[in-house]
Amino acid sequence: MNLSMAEAGKEYIIKSIETDDEELNSFLFSLGCYSGEPITVVARRKRSFTVSIKDGRYNIDAQLAEAIIV
Repeated sequence: MNLSMAEAGKEYIIKSIETDDEELNSFLFSLGCYSGEPITVVARRKRSFTVSIKDGRYNIDAQLAEAIIV
């Protein structure tokens, strides 16, 4: 299941990042978003998500959310 299908307020463990875009992969890694790391969807909007990774909160779009497999 990708992050765009996740419930708000529930913690998930990232299983993998599925993208062929190396720049996108590097960006997610710089946020601390990599395999084995916990992630929580704080809020869902129409085409964006607020997520909590480590001690930070980030807004990500649907494309990023679909690349994160939990």
